[in-house]
Amino acid sequence: MADDNEDEKKSGGLKPLLKKIGIFGGLISIGMVVGYFFFAPAGDVIEKEELEEMIVRSMEERDAAKAAEEAANADPEKVSKDTPEEETFETIYYEFAGTFTTNLDNSRKMLQLGLAVSTQYDDTVMQNVEAHELGLRSTILQRIGNYTEEDIKGEAGRKMLSEAIKEALNTELEELEGFGGIEKVHFTSFVLQ
Repeated sequence: MADDNEDEKKSGGLKPLLKKIGIFGGLISIGMVVGYFFFAPAGDVIEKEELEEMIVRSMEERDAAKAAEEAANADPEKVSKDTPEEETFETIYYEFAGTFTTNLDNSRKMLQLGLAVSTQYDDTVMQNVEAHELGLRSTILQRIGNYTEEDIKGEAGRKMLSEAIKEALNTELEELEGFGGIEKVHFTSFVLQ
């Protein structure tokens, strides 16, 4: 098993083998040209200049083959893409502390919610939410209490409840501060028991 690892380390992979083949091929080409010059019949004698050109051409072909091999073995060049230049607004989140627990309309079951709100307006909206959190908590509980168990089932029911809470919070903030600004209501937890 240790001998197998040593053989793998000694072999070195495909690159060294291809280099050796290229060098060996180049030397054979040069040897053939020189041999032909010495052993060719008298009518086929190659002039010294022709021999030098053949040797240079052979070396250029060997270098071209080596460059092609390196290009084939090279990793592809990574090209980065430009991101589109669009004006985006930062989304600001505010999570209400604790959970909201209330009875559902005409049901023995209770709904327990964790809530967060978000806006892409400035920090003023979240400062207003934080300043009036006590009143907003009361508004949320009143709105949740108007829903039945059937109303909040499934994704559509939860989306409807989320929109209703958003409208109630914005109405309350408009009365208190003159501007609502809450764009989404997010459920961080949703437990029906």
